[in-house]
Amino acid sequence: MPRRGPALGELGIIRDGALLAWRDKILRVGKTPELAGEARRLKAESIDCRGHIVMPGFVDSHTHLVFSGNRVDDFERRVRGATYAEIARAGDGIARSAGLVARATEHHLLAQARRFLAEFAAHGTTTIEVKTGYGLDVANEMKILRVIQRLQRTARLELIPTLLAAHALPAKYQRRPQAYLRLVSQRLIPQVGKRRLARFIDCFCDRGAFSVEQCRQIFTAGSRYGLVPRLHAEQLAHTGACRLAVEVGAASADHLDHVNDADIRALACSDVVATLLPGANFHLGLRQYPPARPLIDAGAIVALATDFNPGTSPTLNMQFILSLACSQMRMTPAEAISAATINAAYSLHLADRLGSLEPGKQADFAVMAVEDHRELPYYFGWNHCAMTIKRGQVVCSGK
Repeated sequence: MPRRGPALGELGIIRDGALLAWRDKILRVGKTPELAGEARRLKAESIDCRGHIVMPGFVDSHTHLVFSGNRVDDFERRVRGATYAEIARAGDGIARSAGLVARATEHHLLAQARRFLAEFAAHGTTTIEVKTGYGLDVANEMKILRVIQRLQRTARLELIPTLLAAHALPAKYQRRPQAYLRLVSQRLIPQVGKRRLARFIDCFCDRGAFSVEQCRQIFTAGSRYGLVPRLHAEQLAHTGACRLAVEVGAASADHLDHVNDADIRALACSDVVATLLPGANFHLGLRQYPPARPLIDAGAIVALATDFNPGTSPTLNMQFILSLACSQMRMTPAEAISAATINAAYSLHLADRLGSLEPGKQADFAVMAVEDHRELPYYFGWNHCAMTIKRGQVVCSGK
């Protein structure tokens, strides 16, 4: 179950604790002396974590992992004063990334994504949602999905694919948005659904992107193939996207910078996860961050994610996201950790086996070189991860 309200800050810390795993599952969690005898009987390999904390692996529930190159030009233009909208109107932003993907081979996209995955693992992340969205036509969206599928077969981390064809309008459809929506609904979604290439479907519902009604059309088409809605909502302006997420029973409504009190109450009365992405606010130099405290206090399910992407949040360090959550959104360290693990897993419909250290769950955890969980966000910008374990296997060993 997800953590809401005061429960979000309850970590269930065990001092002098131990975790016993067998193959890919957690067998027992408890005090070290209580588990020592069983560990000896099973001839378990011992990992000494004294002076460290052991926590669930991060579940990054919003990323745009597969892209080509970067957008440092956009970054410099923002530094010089250009806004996100101005950059998009000039044909850069998402459109630039789409052009780079169109020219890239699958081999290139695969190689770059693998390098990023190694860094995710090195920072303690074990599960990653991966969106498309830099294709913006059938051929290139399918190209990205094929790359994600190939990564799923070989990566040691777990990848959850999401179709985000409604990320931006391609240039040739600027005056014909319904034609693009028909292309996505009638040609792309059926291919993706029949081949089971994605588990979720997302839309960028915002000013300058897609309207509430247009996103509803995409979700209706996706529902015919069992694709569960997620939604980029209320990032740049208040559009009613949050209410749409509640209406369609979306797994998650993400960003939420411009939600109002009524939206917060609606989220609190629903099972839609409010996924906050402070990395984007930081990189864009915004003063306003998502209203984490009102959402938590109202009882909404709050999660955190990196929004790793080349344009607005080029970070894959979830530990840094915890720092932003605490310093800029006034979440406590414990709340931030729960939001980046169990609640993020819930938003991906995986909380039954991921996101917490409980018997029967998958043995996904991170060993952090700190003695107190509060040090994770306190020492901002650091990588504290000493070891990352996925399905009971060490996937990265650093410090």
